[in-house]
Amino acid sequence: MVVGAFYFIYYKLTSNNQLDFQVFNGFLQENKVFSLKNIGLLMILSVFNWFLEILKWKQLVSIFKKISFKKAVQQSLGSLTASLFTPNRIGEYGAKAIFFTSEFRKKIVLLNFLGNMIQMLVTTVFGIIGLYYFISKYPVDIDYHKTVRFLGIILIITSMAFLGWKKKEVTIKGISIEKIINFFKNISLRHYLTCLILSTGRYLVFSFQFYLLLHFFGVEVSYKNAMIVISSMYLLASVIPSIFIFDVVIKGSVAVYLFSIVGVNELTTLSVVTCMWLLNFVFPSIVGSVFVLKFKLPKPVEP
Repeated sequence: MVVGAFYFIYYKLTSNNQLDFQVFNGFLQENKVFSLKNIGLLMILSVFNWFLEILKWKQLVSIFKKISFKKAVQQSLGSLTASLFTPNRIGEYGAKAIFFTSEFRKKIVLLNFLGNMIQMLVTTVFGIIGLYYFISKYPVDIDYHKTVRFLGIILIITSMAFLGWKKKEVTIKGISIEKIINFFKNISLRHYLTCLILSTGRYLVFSFQFYLLLHFFGVEVSYKNAMIVISSMYLLASVIPSIFIFDVVIKGSVAVYLFSIVGVNELTTLSVVTCMWLLNFVFPSIVGSVFVLKFKLPKPVEP
């Protein structure tokens, strides 16, 4: 698994059809992006980003089992490495679950789902606000017929899902909808609010990091205008299913389109997206590979 992770990262960097690695490396040196000062600041933001994510996971697990911060680090980064090749990081669910004994695994899957949904909620709220201002501020050619059709399909799917939830016999991964709803109802408001605050903090950190990289590459844009585009980009990119290793391609394509409207050239945009991918996913997954190599299945609890 670890060897595969390293190979795919290497392959993605050297075989990127959107951005040649040699061009990317030369552009970094030309703009002096990775000066000692810049690297230090960017790494601090990446560490803080994952610090908030790890705290959120520790908080979620504490609902039924107390774990140390060290274990939360191992589970968060180890599962990141294990989920590299799976669509939308779905492998993270199983990866986190195997850190626990069998009696806790279904709860872990649900807690991981909850954490991801809270993060998605934050992305959606900021994204809708950003997209509204983006459409109002910049000339965007929108096919309203296709948009209405798409929203109609989403509404139908949502309605069908809601009707399915009303039926007690419907199950997800062997767990009835009724049990899932009761599980979430029994979680205290304090846990929800804490996770929401941590998710919001994380969103603001990596969004600011994106803005900072734009600044390092010489893009003259205010923080407010940058956030309009950044929040729109993360919303649109998050709703497109992708294999995680190609996540940089998806975000790159969306980012190139949006930033081209505000006058940022393609090379700069792709370089920023690639740097974000390296800082927040590749480097943490390398650290996580250490935990994967040292991983041992938890011993079952004696009855």
